[in-house]
Amino acid sequence: MLKDYASYDALGLAQLIKNKDLTATELLETAIAQAEQENPKINAIITKLYDFAHQQIQQGLPDGPFSGVPFLLKDLLGSLEGTALSNGSAALKGNISPSDSEMIARFKSSGLVIFGKTNTPEFGLMGATEPKAFGATRNPWNLNHTPGGSSGGSAAAIASGIVPMASGGDGGGSIRIPAACCGLFGLKPSRGRNPTGPYHTELWDGAAAEHVITRSVRDSAAMLDVVSGPDGSTPYPVPKETGFLACLDTPVRPLKIAYTVQSFVDRPVTDDAIKSVQHSVALLESLGHTVEQVHPYINADHLVDSYLTMYYGHVAADLEFTAKLLDTNFSNLDVEDTTKLMGYIGKKISAETFVSAKRRWNDFSQSMHVLHQEYDLLLTPTLGSEPLAIGALELGFLDKLGTKVVNAFGLQNLLLKTGMSRKVALNNLEKLPFTQLANLTGQPAMSVPLYWTESGLPLGSQFIAPMGDEKTLLQLARQLEQAQPWFNNTAANTLTKTS
Repeated sequence: MLKDYASYDALGLAQLIKNKDLTATELLETAIAQAEQENPKINAIITKLYDFAHQQIQQGLPDGPFSGVPFLLKDLLGSLEGTALSNGSAALKGNISPSDSEMIARFKSSGLVIFGKTNTPEFGLMGATEPKAFGATRNPWNLNHTPGGSSGGSAAAIASGIVPMASGGDGGGSIRIPAACCGLFGLKPSRGRNPTGPYHTELWDGAAAEHVITRSVRDSAAMLDVVSGPDGSTPYPVPKETGFLACLDTPVRPLKIAYTVQSFVDRPVTDDAIKSVQHSVALLESLGHTVEQVHPYINADHLVDSYLTMYYGHVAADLEFTAKLLDTNFSNLDVEDTTKLMGYIGKKISAETFVSAKRRWNDFSQSMHVLHQEYDLLLTPTLGSEPLAIGALELGFLDKLGTKVVNAFGLQNLLLKTGMSRKVALNNLEKLPFTQLANLTGQPAMSVPLYWTESGLPLGSQFIAPMGDEKTLLQLARQLEQAQPWFNNTAANTLTKTS
């Protein structure tokens, strides 16, 4: 057993195995022991794959950069042959994946040992991880708060010291939001950088990407070297590129960075969010970067409408797909009332409305293109407030009752006409207003843990780069990591204080 297990990142653990300081089995048993100790407090792991992991080791692991390192998969999208993939829904409990998805195959090629799956909101739809099917995941920094979503289970598992790295997906901030909530590093790669096949050509029309959440910058970079590159399903592939880990050896050049604390959905943000960026600005300037406040032109109404149209449309399509998979009707699916309501709203949206909303994505890309003619990066808060309390995004009793009535009597058109569905969505987006932009433009973006609130909760800073420029993000993150180390400032060391 490795006593100081939580003090290593994934590459560090892999080096211990290469040096024969311990075996992959010993490392796995350490991770399992840590999971058994911490998971009852946080509910991060919902599927144990301990036997599967031991079989991986017995069959022989690939000689990759992470050979023998314990790893957790988010229970969404990632298809691991012969294991359950529920997507956070009671409707899909017991649904067994027939084969590995390409991302999972590439994860495995790196030598990772997969020993469990992590919690996620139903179909990954919320910025908090509180599915009815599996219960809420709690933030290790404060068990009364959310670890974010939709990769909240993965982030909580890392922050509690169960693993140094776990998988995530990001369709509206679902890597960056949990990273920000849990004091971790989270990179959303450029559109097309990582594979989506063979089950998908694009994820959420190209808005979503899969990668990992990590404690160290170098783990994220090394994993990008492993998994990046097109597959047979990629429609518009970014050319295969390597050297993401190697680029960390080159100091980042002095950058010209724009920053804003103005919400992209035109709602107020908290003082904590503003302070997080002010802290980052001061740090960046001390490192020799030029930082200037800007107000990029992003039409808030168009951003909200474009994102929600895509969101509702894909919920509707996902629920129809699920109904066919289970040989039942859409209306009979065992899904949460809010999920079903969003699916019904998606069914009411016309093809013309969907296409018109998708075309507006180009407006956002052009606005960011103009900004990047002058600035290397855009800095914003990752979150609009500190991590929310458990249940903060849950509907009140009357709203829940209203949702049931709307679903029962088919009143979704009324919600669309009165704008009630948009109002509810805006109330949720108000707390998470900064991340969706990079999903619609396809740009790479990262959340870096540079600030903790007075109450002791993390609140990350987001950086957005031009399309395809992950290396500048990673180099800057490495510089920030060295200037203000966060690796040992983890909830794994403080969990007992809040439990």
